[in-house]
Amino acid sequence: MSILSSIGRIATEYNAARARYQTERAIRSLPFELQKDIGWPEANGSEPSSRGASVRTGVGIWAGAK
Repeated sequence: MSILSSIGRIATEYNAARARYQTERAIRSLPFELQKDIGWPEANGSEPSSRGASVRTGVGIWAGAK
């Protein structure tokens, strides 16, 4: 594997992670009722969860992260 292909792979992974983070941030800024309506995974409780929620319910799993 060449250094350029490694850099390209890292850049691609970074861009995907950044897009997931921005999506999560935008969805979390919506009212809790809208989060429930769109089926946001963390909207299944009675109160919105904090940023430090369990890894299993975070955006990484929802967005198909590794």
